[in-house]
Amino acid sequence: MTAEPTTGHQRPGNARPRRPGRLARRLGLHAFLMTVSLAFLAPLLLAVYASLRPYDETSEHGYFSLPRTLSLDYYRQAFTDSGMTRYFVNTLLIAVPGVVITLFLASFTAFAVARLGMRGSLTLLMVFTAGNLLPQQVIVTPLYVLFTRVPLPYWMSDSMTLYDSYWAVLAVQVGFQLGFCVFVLANYMRTLPQEILEAAVVDGAGVWTRYWRITLPLCRPALAALGTLQFTWMYNDFLWALVFISDGDKLPVTSALNNLRGQFFTDYNLLAAGSVIVALPTIVVFLLLQRHFIAGLTLGSGKG
Repeated sequence: MTAEPTTGHQRPGNARPRRPGRLARRLGLHAFLMTVSLAFLAPLLLAVYASLRPYDETSEHGYFSLPRTLSLDYYRQAFTDSGMTRYFVNTLLIAVPGVVITLFLASFTAFAVARLGMRGSLTLLMVFTAGNLLPQQVIVTPLYVLFTRVPLPYWMSDSMTLYDSYWAVLAVQVGFQLGFCVFVLANYMRTLPQEILEAAVVDGAGVWTRYWRITLPLCRPALAALGTLQFTWMYNDFLWALVFISDGDKLPVTSALNNLRGQFFTDYNLLAAGSVIVALPTIVVFLLLQRHFIAGLTLGSGKG
């Protein structure tokens, strides 16, 4: 046997020469992503930096000057002066049930639309999707009039109506977020193997078993991504609580920042510290659900 001649231009194995153009495009992409990330993080970083400095120092030297003094005094003052503990509880009473109810109703509706083969499912999905196109501010006045006329027992509302209660804000949040969640979950459920449900039907599984024990566990990435987004949107909402709640003790945490504003003077460094405190829960939720959130954002990216 004779060995085949080799040339000096061949490389061992399957190694391919690295193309300079491809490397340049990759470096350019990373530089672009880093620039965009810094642009989005710049306001938050500036708020954190300002919250650690005295207002007198920044007013004299500017916000972009080097610090002379750094301390956490503004965070302690912001938390105590604004009464954030009560407002945090109010926000959780709206955001946590709102996310749970929205995901449950949306997943059940999406299951019926995508997996049961019911007649008119496409039309129903279009109706839910079209609801997201309606500007929410357009129906503020009709909802206000409606909620003042819907009676509730005293143990549910001090005002004896839906107005000035957590139920009003919760109903609006669930109603407006439901369509988006149904659209996302229905499209994701259509990508699940149909053979799994067919095998469950053969084994005698009912609709509830197919939904709760088979479909929902497979939708965990999508539910985690939607849960993170929904909690962020409901937590940061300020409009609906301001419109439908008149009792200051029931307002969410976003309204606590108003307590840090003076009548004639506003310490913007103190306000920055309060804003950072308010933003912390959403950051914690994202960090806890980060793996599932990223998986949910890349759903279907590997499918042909």
